[in-house]
Order: sequence, then C-alpha cells, then structure tokens
Amino acid sequence: MLLTDFNTTDVRALLTECLAVPRWVDTVLAGRPYADVDALKAAADLPLSSAEIRQAMAAHPRIGEKPASGWARSEQSGVDNADAFAAANAEYEAKFGHVYLVCASGRGGDELLKILRERLDNDPATELAVAGRELLKIAELRLAKAVTA
Repeated sequence: MLLTDFNTTDVRALLTECLAVPRWVDTVLAGRPYADVDALKAAADLPLSSAEIRQAMAAHPRIGEKPASGWARSEQSGVDNADAFAAANAEYEAKFGHVYLVCASGRGGDELLKILRERLDNDPATELAVAGRELLKIAELRLAKAVTA
C-alpha cells in the first residue's frame, strides 16, 4: 500500500494485524497524514503498558509452531527445530506465564532458541519489558512491509 493510501483509507484492520493494541492503533491513526514512512515509523514507536504487552502477546503464536497463514508464518519461516522449541517454550511459559515473543524475521531456529534460553535468566518484569520491545520491532517490520513511499 502506498503511504498516500495509508493516509486516506480505513487501515484499522491492517494496523491491528501489525500490533493488536487498540491504543497503539488509535494513536497511529490519529497521527495521519504522515509526510513519509519514517514519520509513520516514529509515530508507531510507542511505549506499551504491561497490560497492552500481555494483550498483544495473546495474539501471537508460539515460536516453533507454524501458523497456517498471516504475518507470523513468513516471520517464522527460518524455524525448523519445532521439537526443541516445544520443551523450551514450556519452560519459558512456566516461568513467565506468557508465550516467548521475539522478532523472528530473518533469524534461524537455533538463534531464536539461544535467545529464549538467555532470556530465561530475566526476572518477570524485565522479561515483560523485553517482550514489549520485541512487539514494537515486529510491528515496525510489518508496517514497513505493508506501507511504501
């Protein structure tokens, strides 16, 4: 989609696919029209509350479990070690109470598994903040794929 179309059409559904946080969607919509894609990306870089992070994580599939379609399918295309992830995801979820969330685009399964294991050393508050930053990275990548100058 061209930025001019993004600025003038109903893109709520597209933004919700990028990041399922209503306040984020509303804020990005309210900033229109954007002069360029960099301005759009800057507006999309909002700090998220703990509740918003948890809400958005609920919409994400587990790493290693191939979603049938959508953004996550292509983002996780490098993950080929689902069996190793099953155990690691279970350990992560038992500790933190939510799915492991990482910007997977362009990364292989071994790297993502290594990151998961490193993040197991985090305390819950730190890990939630890390997951929030990862959500914003994912949203920015999705926006960049969806909107061009």
